[in-house]
Amino acid sequence: MYRNFIAKKILTVTALCLSLILGQGVAMAQEVNVYSARKEALILPLLQKFEAETGIGFNLITAKADALLKRLEAEGQSSPADLFITTDAGRLQRARDAGVLRPVDNSVLTEKIPANLRDAENYWFGLSQRARVIFYAKDRVDPAELSTYEALTDPKWKQRICIRSSSNIYNQSLVASMIEAHGVDQTEAWARGLVANFARKPAGGDTDQLRAAAAGLCDIAIANTYYYGRLVNSSKDEEREVASSLGVFWPNQGDRGAHVNVSGAAVTRYAKHGAEAERLLEFLVNDASQTWYAEVNNEYPVVAGAAVSDTLKSFGDFKGDSLNLTRLGENNRAAVQLMDRAGWR
Repeated sequence: MYRNFIAKKILTVTALCLSLILGQGVAMAQEVNVYSARKEALILPLLQKFEAETGIGFNLITAKADALLKRLEAEGQSSPADLFITTDAGRLQRARDAGVLRPVDNSVLTEKIPANLRDAENYWFGLSQRARVIFYAKDRVDPAELSTYEALTDPKWKQRICIRSSSNIYNQSLVASMIEAHGVDQTEAWARGLVANFARKPAGGDTDQLRAAAAGLCDIAIANTYYYGRLVNSSKDEEREVASSLGVFWPNQGDRGAHVNVSGAAVTRYAKHGAEAERLLEFLVNDASQTWYAEVNNEYPVVAGAAVSDTLKSFGDFKGDSLNLTRLGENNRAAVQLMDRAGWR
């Protein structure tokens, strides 16, 4: 009888040890797999901090936005991805339309992120804001001459405007916002007028447009604010000189406000670690993460009250368009088609 008692005790202790070991195994297995179109330098430090604070590990794959979306589609149910991070509401909407995302019912996210900066049905959430505004050569343009995006069709700007091509998603989203404000026909007329004022055939990225304006190839450049912020904070004298020669102008302050967009993220449709992905989303919108984005990449927080960098403060206060960014993706096809008809290449 004593032997049976001892045997039972041994079995109980063994079972308890196994339970603890397995429990630790489950805890160690907590992780989140991230597909990110953001460069590693703009997401890895946050993931490392998330792991340190929560104990949830991560695996990170970075690539071009379109390539990652195609990968998600091709992998289907076999995809290891739990969270998809990309730039521009237009791309996020494409991912939703492709059926690779799932909606998330999370009160932390819906309370912190304004409704216009997330999908109308919570398939994706904005993490940081950027504005696409007008930059002008200080020695050749009086800011009093500027007012709205619409006014850039004025003949006085003929051969004076630099902007990227119509294949760029940032421009497509700008035009999509114009469609929402004015309709397709009026926006197409505007696009034709803008094209007529191009200083050159669109080429290069946003930084190239800013450099062109500084070099005198044009007098006005349309670009996202964070590209300008990078020049302001550059370690290179020539890049800081480009920034110092340009001014920031916030258009449409008397009506709908300047065009804003987001970098954002979404839980994937077949996420195996959905709870961990939500924890990461919550982490990315806490005050510390929001301030980090503002400091490191000169992007505006999506969360009200989060601190911004001195660089962003130097750009001045502005009114942003409150349009729900879901509409940018929904208007994307019409935007691309009318840009093509307008001769915007």
